[in-house]
Amino acid sequence: MGSIDHLTTSGIFSLDGEDFDVDNNVWIVGDDRECVVLDCAHDHEAIIGAVGDRTLKAIVCTHAHNDHINAAAEVAEHFDAPIWLHPDDTMLWEAVYADRRVDAPLSHGQSFSVGGIDISVIHTPGHSPGGCCLHLPGEGVLFSGDTLFHGGPGATGRSFSSYPGILESIEHKLFTLPANTVVHTGHGDSTSIGVEAASLDEWKKKL
Repeated sequence: MGSIDHLTTSGIFSLDGEDFDVDNNVWIVGDDRECVVLDCAHDHEAIIGAVGDRTLKAIVCTHAHNDHINAAAEVAEHFDAPIWLHPDDTMLWEAVYADRRVDAPLSHGQSFSVGGIDISVIHTPGHSPGGCCLHLPGEGVLFSGDTLFHGGPGATGRSFSSYPGILESIEHKLFTLPANTVVHTGHGDSTSIGVEAASLDEWKKKL
């Protein structure tokens, strides 16, 4: 039977010469035999412990800001697991890992399964050029990374981000999902598509 496990890890987010203390959500999807980790943030030992003796099929990066990938190399090495990332975030990845490339690209419409759970990739540029969300249609769940949060879209005030871009991604790629879809975010509390869609017109006023 499939499961979704959740860890909260803490560390530093660094971008544009500034550092911020952050708490990140790390999500592990699969069953008792195999799993994937969505965003290896900060604490590789905690993530390795949460995966346990399962086969780690992949580390899936929703985007390549350092706070979402800074434990990825250690976890990948421990389990001999591949790292997947959308290529439009390569420049952000290389700022953290100059000598370690990702193993495979994520692309819009890509699908895979783990532990009997089907997962599809939705490319949602805006917070970063290669930002992606992961949709689990059978479970009615979306992992939104930093694209959509409880209370609004992800931040767009820094390098390689776009407020019009993130709104377009949210409106046309996420808000077309069923309203009761549970949204598990990269930081903070979970929400739903229906709850957040009610605020779209307010967000558009900031364009």
